[in-house]
Amino acid sequence: MADNKKLVEAITSMEEDFAQWYTDVVKKAELIEYSSVKGCMIILPAGYALWENIQRQLDDRFKATGVENVAMPLFIPESLLNKEKDHVEGFAPEVAWVTHGGMEKLQERLCIRPTSETLFCDLYKNIVHSYRDLPKNYNQWCSVVRWEKTTRPFLRSREFLWQEGHTIHETYDDAEERTIMMLNVYADFCKEVLAIPTIKGRKTDKEKFAGAEATYTIEAMMHDGKALQSGTSHNFGDGVAKAYGIQFTGRDNKLNTPYQTSWGMSTRIIGALIMVHGDNSGLVLPPMIAPTQIVIVPIQQKKDGVLEAANRLKDSLKDFRVKVDDSDRSPGYKFSEQEMRGFPLRIEIGPRDIENGECVFVRRDNAEKCTVKLDEAPAKAKELLETIQKEMYERAEAHLKSSIFDARTYDEFKDIAENKPGFIRAVWCGDEECENIIKADTTVTSRCMPFDDTELISDKCVCCGKPAKHLVYWGKAY
Repeated sequence: MADNKKLVEAITSMEEDFAQWYTDVVKKAELIEYSSVKGCMIILPAGYALWENIQRQLDDRFKATGVENVAMPLFIPESLLNKEKDHVEGFAPEVAWVTHGGMEKLQERLCIRPTSETLFCDLYKNIVHSYRDLPKNYNQWCSVVRWEKTTRPFLRSREFLWQEGHTIHETYDDAEERTIMMLNVYADFCKEVLAIPTIKGRKTDKEKFAGAEATYTIEAMMHDGKALQSGTSHNFGDGVAKAYGIQFTGRDNKLNTPYQTSWGMSTRIIGALIMVHGDNSGLVLPPMIAPTQIVIVPIQQKKDGVLEAANRLKDSLKDFRVKVDDSDRSPGYKFSEQEMRGFPLRIEIGPRDIENGECVFVRRDNAEKCTVKLDEAPAKAKELLETIQKEMYERAEAHLKSSIFDARTYDEFKDIAENKPGFIRAVWCGDEECENIIKADTTVTSRCMPFDDTELISDKCVCCGKPAKHLVYWGKAY
């Protein structure tokens, strides 16, 4: 058990230092390794398996709404990028440039894509001619580069994996419908697969995506009370299309300008998964997303018949993602390592269990144990995995609800920001200057103006006292 104790102690307690706890979990669970390029990470098999499951399930949901996948170039010519002023200004500080090809200086710099709106505009200009060509509902799975100053694995890195959807439509209403539809896809995915509750709403103009007419977001609450923007969907109106000269012949036989959207979710959602569900022993993975849902640990595996029984049990659980840990390590070490990696369900089986025709199930989320007859193992596994998924969401939702605080005065707001980690519900006049003052005073930013929760808890802006226009969720964020 000495190895077991040492392994667990390698994780800093989240109560002691949440940031260090996060880094310890990411490293000890072998999700990433640091690369020789500052701010870039190597995603190891355990981490990439999570992304594969996220990608697979999101992709199915996208395609169910009529989305098709494409692949766009990595490079954007500077002249193409410069056609949309607001978009360029928003990304300029983060853009990485290619200036040479081999030993020769390029005639025009090439931007390594931070996002691909400009590339899709260039494409749509060539393939959209008539209203009959619309809509185009495209998505690509790729990596992008943003030259971040401060980086942290998954949460913020200079190169990261994501998907970016780009659609183009005949009318503003069609574009708005798609924008909200994709936001709901993200919110449903987080709830149903990742067991993460979110708050849906619209970003303020200060916080919206560069060049967008409106940005919608899902905001998740981490264990330490900080917010994480977990997925966004943007309505560009027709402004970007006008900048790139995209036109089509409408039903009125006149030239019209189309309307565009974009929407994305990245590997930062793996950071959310860790910080919403993890504990001081490591990862806690919801069964729906866990690459391994069940791990079987043979006890006294060198004794005759134990490994064979473990493998027979695995065969009976063929409907699940299951593996047998037959490594040459002590059961205690295996238990600790499996807790670290967050496998939802552990099954222990040894000589005495085999003799009694049973095995022991152990839940990762709450450590509850139960003895199960071997022939009942598949049914019990299904029941427990469904229960774990449901209860993990319920716990996360309870944490979210208990971490929302109302502020009606600026003194209340500042006190909550200082002493109560979580979201602050407070009304706002709509003036960006108030957002700037709040951020300067408290490091709190506007997260979203919620769709479902629109109660104006006061008639005066929490900052300046002018008439209130919007209810806003505020919070410190990653």
